[in-house]
Amino acid sequence: MNVHDSEKVVGTLVSEGYRQVETVEEAGLVLYNTCSIRDRPNKKSSNRLNDYKKYQKQGKKFGVLGCVAQQEGEKIFDRAPFVSLVCGSASYRNLPQMLIQIEAGKSRVTGLDDRETDECFETEFTSRTNPYRGYITIIEGCDKFCAYCVVPYTRGKERSRSAASVLTEARQMADLGYTEIQLLGQNVNSYKDPSSTKTFAELLAAVGEVGGIRRVRFTTSHPRDFGRDIVDAIDAVPTLCDHVHLPVQSGSTRTLDAMQRLYTRDQYLERVMWIRAAKREISLTSDMIVGFPGETEPDFEETLSLLGQVGFDAVFGFKYSPRPNTPSLALDDAIPDEEKARRLNVLLERQRDIQRSSYQRHIGKIVEVMVEREERGTCAMERAHKPEHNSEFYRSWRSRTSRGRLHRVMVTGSFPNSLWVQWWNSGEKKMEVEMKIRWTHDGPSHEYAHRHSKGRWQRTLSCRYGWAFTRRIASRSRLRK
Repeated sequence: MNVHDSEKVVGTLVSEGYRQVETVEEAGLVLYNTCSIRDRPNKKSSNRLNDYKKYQKQGKKFGVLGCVAQQEGEKIFDRAPFVSLVCGSASYRNLPQMLIQIEAGKSRVTGLDDRETDECFETEFTSRTNPYRGYITIIEGCDKFCAYCVVPYTRGKERSRSAASVLTEARQMADLGYTEIQLLGQNVNSYKDPSSTKTFAELLAAVGEVGGIRRVRFTTSHPRDFGRDIVDAIDAVPTLCDHVHLPVQSGSTRTLDAMQRLYTRDQYLERVMWIRAAKREISLTSDMIVGFPGETEPDFEETLSLLGQVGFDAVFGFKYSPRPNTPSLALDDAIPDEEKARRLNVLLERQRDIQRSSYQRHIGKIVEVMVEREERGTCAMERAHKPEHNSEFYRSWRSRTSRGRLHRVMVTGSFPNSLWVQWWNSGEKKMEVEMKIRWTHDGPSHEYAHRHSKGRWQRTLSCRYGWAFTRRIASRSRLRK
């Protein structure tokens, strides 16, 4: 979500006359998009702000965007007096007007009042970082209020875009040459069309039927709202990828109740049964939290037993991290960090054992992959179908292909976290090049910068995406009218 939020912020600023520059050193205004879902990225955000303090003497201005901004609000000004802008994600559509205030000399500008808004951040101008795969946010916010989660407090209430606007954006992407779309939402399957014309499953199928789109994904699903109709849609529409990411968080009904997850272990297993009964083999991945307050050893053993019962293709495990304003802060019986670390290691090792065995079932299968990027003489690729979840292939530089192309490969070997595959051409004839597939999980923060020098404002992103923008004075004058 943060990645796509950043893409939309970038696109919005470009539409107002900004263009890219290269480095933070060139910038005059730095905007830092933050995440507070766990304690670690939150601390990284604080450390990065401290790193930027050294640029204050150069006359640069600073702003904080995203969940940390909404969570801490004007306290950021007290902790980092050099910051001029604090803006939560629900206020991104107002960023151009906020920047005008900073340009006019206002030292502290906030956008923190829209958590109850019914509006989504929609823009025709999205600066997508991948020329073949693109994101579409269909629902923002969350109404679930899990005991450990800050999202309802930082992202606001659930609000959905109309199905018509989503399909219009999907068609525009197809016209631009995009072949893969990923539908996004904090709880993507909680989607409710404001015009009451389509359910989430119907919208998912409709996006999959857009001409030119080869693959459609969606994330993240909440088990409470996961219906059989989603599985039926995957079965019926070939372009929908054979993958469901369905976070369970715990295998213990008692712990799930304490987490306020709104389902039981048996109800989760019922949804797994729907997925396993599909006509297509659907890959299933999940998230799990260990060390939630009050989680006993028997509760943890139930989580381990769920791994074996379900047979996930991948699990992303985390230690419980106390977050501000969440109900779990009031719970007794906190688990020591050493015990949380032990449980996480046990969980991940048990899952690796399962993957060592289960990945062997793919050997000999022919699957379709997309070339993603070149890296140090290799080319990263993603599977189009089984086992699906954000997995990457690496091929030798000796084999020539092009980014964005779909190719068929045969799985030739398996390891705990990866598969080896081999080119397979249309004539069913093997080629000598081998590739490796591994599971990945995205979640970066992003930062931006602007510079006011010689009549220009410039903006840059110093981390891996390299976004940067310049806007001339004429554009600023036009915005003030």
